[in-house]
Amino acid sequence: MTKSILLVCLGNICRSPAAEAVLRHHAPHLHLDSAGTGAWHAGVPPDPRAQTEGRRRGYNYAHLRARKVRPDDFIRFDTILAMDRQNVADLYGMAPEDATAGIDLFLDGAEVPDPYYDGSFDQMFDLIEARARELAGIL
Repeated sequence: MTKSILLVCLGNICRSPAAEAVLRHHAPHLHLDSAGTGAWHAGVPPDPRAQTEGRRRGYNYAHLRARKVRPDDFIRFDTILAMDRQNVADLYGMAPEDATAGIDLFLDGAEVPDPYYDGSFDQMFDLIEARARELAGIL
């Protein structure tokens, strides 16, 4: 059975689509998707700055479009991995009573800082790539 993982950040334009692209590269056997806890950017592609850094590292994910987490995501996916603790708290608040997905941080006990305002997309990718390699080896 293929393991399914939903990757989540706030707006689904920086961290979670980058994590989806990187993890898809390192673990193509996984069923992956990404979403945001908010719908501000629904339907738009990833942040151009994230795409630029991603392309520099060999990831092209311009085809992805932001979406908000849906109630059925908590049943369709085995695991939901969030980029920060606020995302985790928001996910627990959004989860329906019949949720079956496990919810945890993408990084093991740490957060992926949001690069939206400070432009730290290189640091974001460094963290995501390191964790994706770890996850690919254990999933």
